Amino acid sequence: NSCDPLLFFVYISSSFLAFASKRGSIGRVLRPRSLCRSPSPKIEYMDEAAVREENSVSLMLEDHKTTCWGCGLHLVLESYSPIFKCGWCGAITDQCKTLRKPDSTWFSWWRCVRDRLFVTILIFFMLFVICTGVWAVYPAVFSISKFCGIVHCLLTSVLSIITVSSFCLAAFRSAGAPANIPWGSYPIVEKDGLENYTYCAYCSKPKPPRAHHCRSCRMCVLDMDHHCPFIGNCVGAANHRYFIAFLISVVISCAYVFLMTLYAGFRVWPPLEIRNLALSGFGIGSAASIVKEIVAALASSALLLSARGLILIYLSFASLSVEIGIVVLLWQQLYWIYEVYRVLLGTGNAGKSQDISSSKLL
Repeated sequence: NSCDPLLFFVYISSSFLAFASKRGSIGRVLRPRSLCRSPSPKIEYMDEAAVREENSVSLMLEDHKTTCWGCGLHLVLESYSPIFKCGWCGAITDQCKTLRKPDSTWFSWWRCVRDRLFVTILIFFMLFVICTGVWAVYPAVFSISKFCGIVHCLLTSVLSIITVSSFCLAAFRSAGAPANIPWGSYPIVEKDGLENYTYCAYCSKPKPPRAHHCRSCRMCVLDMDHHCPFIGNCVGAANHRYFIAFLISVVISCAYVFLMTLYAGFRVWPPLEIRNLALSGFGIGSAASIVKEIVAALASSALLLSARGLILIYLSFASLSVEIGIVVLLWQQLYWIYEVYRVLLGTGNAGKSQDISSSKLL
């Protein structure tokens, strides 16, 4: 009887082992649950998606890799962008900018010859107006008084010197070439050393933000306004003031020449012989007949003019036509200068007000 519990325990254990072996679940009972499970198809799918994502990221990095022309650093952009700015030197790269067809040698030669021809003609025209004006006008001026003649001689000399000197400074002075700065290699380019610079493919060097390439001058010009063929040069940052001074002096000189030629012309003009000027009432017909008689008298008297009188007529018409054209050009230039000054003044006031408001907030 004392062995009955032991025999009962052995019997129960052997029965349990026999049942477990028959069902084939010993491995599942002895091994952990997580180790006996088979790999899930979902995990395999996630692994393949991660691999594809890594491949696409690597391809995107390869596609968005580029080189900054300013400092030579290799850049990786977040997304494709044809225009981007370097974070080190500040240079702007425009990959979608298309270059125009380069000018032919013959076309470049023609533009150079044209500019030189216009400059030569303008110099000779100014000298012609000065010399012939003095020869034609001053006998009539000196006939008034000697003091009046001396005053007009001094005035003519001052206007001539100012006009010719301002023309030479505007024509033969550099319009404003950009300064040479180091670029192309990281060790020689400082931080923000090429801020907002772009690359000029024609000059093969950096171009400042406010510069423009001139096809006639074959160079980049700072603050380029336009290329004037009459001075054979661009109007830029270095000679804009001289160009404005030249226009102002031409306007004053042409007005002076026109007034003096009119005065001298009335002094040397032959007396008019007006016939059949009897008025027969007032009307359009009588006014037309009066104008006709005056024009006929002027034409007949013009045939009696000397060479001095013909020169005075030419100078009066030439000075008046040049005066009209230069006044329009000068007004345009002064208007643009005023607009730029107004914009800059507004920007400065906006910056000052923003600083004041921020200081108040602080």
